[in-house]
Amino acid sequence: MLKGFKDFLMRGNVVDLAVAVVIGSAFTAIVTAFTNGLIKPLISTIGGTDAAQGLGYQIFENNKATFLDFGGVINAAINFVLVAAVIYFVIVLPVKKIQERRKRGQEPGPSEPTDVELLIEIRDLLRAQSQRDNGRD
Repeated sequence: MLKGFKDFLMRGNVVDLAVAVVIGSAFTAIVTAFTNGLIKPLISTIGGTDAAQGLGYQIFENNKATFLDFGGVINAAINFVLVAAVIYFVIVLPVKKIQERRKRGQEPGPSEPTDVELLIEIRDLLRAQSQRDNGRD
């Protein structure tokens, strides 16, 4: 049972999907805290029309909604690059190496069930079905 589950996980598409959803969303919170707490204040020190607002430009002085926040865009770009780099180097690259070794035959890939294993499974299913049918009579 566990061997089949491992084979299912190592098919590639499942691993890629799991990486994108689980690791990406979990690590994003850490990187967002890092960029908001450390990087964004450094970007804000560069200034703009108002140093408290960070790197940007206020188009109309009396309308705060017209502030172009370049610092926020730079912060989001840094956030994206950090998340993508960690996901690539921690998850994607090791899985690629495993898949390359399997292609070269250095590491066994997911195994297919043997004929005997399939026949045993069919026999057990038929036996269980027969017992259920006999119990209803």
